[in-house]
Amino acid sequence: MRIAFDPAEQEALRADAREMADGDPRIAYVLERLAGEGVDLDAVTSWEELRDKLGQPPLDDSAPTSRVA
Repeated sequence: MRIAFDPAEQEALRADAREMADGDPRIAYVLERLAGEGVDLDAVTSWEELRDKLGQPPLDDSAPTSRVA
């Protein structure tokens, strides 16, 4: 399954890419690729899989929360 952007969304992504090209070319590259190729949902790693790969416990309601001021 793939998410594809309509022409207006593609142009908005490309405009953002052009705007960011000087400051952060890596983000500009990603935005341009998203505009052209969309998102392959079969290749996306879920948040739970990523946490598992990093050796972090799964998030649930019983997980401790950090106190952030």
